[in-house]
Amino acid sequence: MRLPYESNAPDAKSDPVGYQRDMNMTIGRRGFIGGTAALGLTGQAAAQSRPKVFTPAPPWPPRETLMLWPSLPPGTPPGIAPSREPVPLPLGTPQRWEKGIRYPYLGVFRPQRADGRAVLVMPGGGYAFVSLINEGVNVARVLNPLGITVFVLAYRLPGERWFNRTDVPLQDAQRAMRLIRANAAHYRIDPAKLGILGFSAGGHLGGTLTVGHADPVYKARDTADSLSARPHFSGLIYPVTQFSSAGANSRSGPNLFGGPPPAGAASARFDVLTRASPAMPPLFLCHAMDDGTVPASQSIALLETARRHKVPVEAHFLEHGGHGFGALSLPPTNPGHKWLEWFATWTATHTK
Repeated sequence: MRLPYESNAPDAKSDPVGYQRDMNMTIGRRGFIGGTAALGLTGQAAAQSRPKVFTPAPPWPPRETLMLWPSLPPGTPPGIAPSREPVPLPLGTPQRWEKGIRYPYLGVFRPQRADGRAVLVMPGGGYAFVSLINEGVNVARVLNPLGITVFVLAYRLPGERWFNRTDVPLQDAQRAMRLIRANAAHYRIDPAKLGILGFSAGGHLGGTLTVGHADPVYKARDTADSLSARPHFSGLIYPVTQFSSAGANSRSGPNLFGGPPPAGAASARFDVLTRASPAMPPLFLCHAMDDGTVPASQSIALLETARRHKVPVEAHFLEHGGHGFGALSLPPTNPGHKWLEWFATWTATHTK
């Protein structure tokens, strides 16, 4: 149900980007928080565009965002985009699990002292939702103090009436990489030190970007699309790397395809193991051996494949942790609770 908006709020038809931005600010059914009506409004201008009294802001969306597409995203059926808004799932937890993202965007988290490194984060959610806190905001909370600029991708989901549904997440991931590089000076990052970090289905998306960063999945929109979408390094955390061996508990494949993954070339495009090559960037893997959703064998197979292709790889397999431990969920008693700091140290060795 759409919430009431005052007269100066963005309109879905006349200002779809601003409308989406306001929808991103929605908190369940309780109301909304102040935010910019469109890109570029900050400080006093933003304050003037919203009421004086706000609901306390959650950690998502962040103050700074970047819309991916200058108009309707590729694959948009006629009439669908302005009529839908992101839906925060009512989980009764501090997590922000979101679906219905019609205008994908980046949440930008800048460190106080940027060292040039940057990471595009792709949260998981089985291609059914996007886990924006546990596998997004919390990543920035760890990496920002270490000098790394973090971009969290709120990407579109394949099962929401898009044309060419399987290409939709990769379209957003490619575009995000190119857009970040196009704005590298603004964000004070080195485009040659831009990598990725993907979790679960976001790990599959990250793996697909790693091997398919040049796949022609959309027509160029502007000069940013002339830039490379290749990550300089790829961190894949409890990722799905091959649908055929992911097991019955993983729903990423069926949710991507709208049913069982088909045989042949249509599915092979999204098989990270099959498409792996010596041209891949260095890999960082982390997986719990007791993961009951995505078996650790998915990462083990990628580790072996990377070694066979002589691709630099660092892998950490935790005895305990389950699935979806994200950035900050592992207790201090778990030897792997600082895995994200290990990742940050590892990126430093590959960005000199």
